[in-house]
Amino acid sequence: MSTYLIINILIIIVPLILSFDKNISYYRKLPRLIFSILIVSTAFIIWDIFATKRGDWAFNPEHLVGIYFFGLPLEEILFFITVPYSCIFIYETTRFYTKEKTLKISKNIFLAMGVILILFGIIFNYQHYTFTVSIFTGLFFLLAVYLKMNLLNSFHYWLTMLISFIPFLIVNYFLTSIPVVTYNDSAFFGKRFITIPLEDFLYSFSMISLWILFYEVFKKRKK
Repeated sequence: MSTYLIINILIIIVPLILSFDKNISYYRKLPRLIFSILIVSTAFIIWDIFATKRGDWAFNPEHLVGIYFFGLPLEEILFFITVPYSCIFIYETTRFYTKEKTLKISKNIFLAMGVILILFGIIFNYQHYTFTVSIFTGLFFLLAVYLKMNLLNSFHYWLTMLISFIPFLIVNYFLTSIPVVTYNDSAFFGKRFITIPLEDFLYSFSMISLWILFYEVFKKRKK
């Protein structure tokens, strides 16, 4: 079995087992989850395809099963399913076991952050990874404010992000230290936290945030 496939299994195994826990009843929320995955994961997969072809990063065949779709290994496609499944599970768990609090943070701060990140991406457009994660993160802040989801003022959201960064650090460390994924230094600043490119923090933040945002959008639409 490939190393990357094992990592995918470890990511999803606990949330999958606990999906039928009566307190959270995560399985009942699958339509919302699927909606979010279809929108957000599809966008990231399309970017992934072009970035891989461009050479921004590559996948070590020694740690893969050898099945590819549009140049992406099967395990990479599964990553965009196992990770949102687990992250939204963390989100639902925090919502059940902790009390919600509304954080009083001005929306203008988030609007400014969104604009600054987009401008930052444009300035460093020659570094493809830096450019894309900056744009995606900036767009998240602007969308979250525009859609009026109150997500950015939610204690549950920020607690989920804080918790999610723990497995993010563990998983990314193994992916980049084995390595399963290798990066082209010209695509980003070249600075790393241990073995993890600093841009990966924006990548993870924007991706998890967008999954949660569209998960909540579906809920609002149903109501």
